[in-house]
Amino acid sequence: MFEKIITDFFMLCVYILQVIGGTPGEYGFGYYLANIIIFVILQPALILLFFILWRKEKKKNQK
Repeated sequence: MFEKIITDFFMLCVYILQVIGGTPGEYGFGYYLANIIIFVILQPALILLFFILWRKEKKKNQK
């Protein structure tokens, strides 16, 4: 039961990536591009942004 839920959720995520990439139902260039944008560019950028904001707030609260 739990395995089916996980599999269905994973397939939904794959479908969303395919839609973002421009070719639903296919693993084409758009799918790979969507993966690169999300996991290589966007996610690290958000991590860096939140780290910088956290450090800024930490400095502000120390004063």
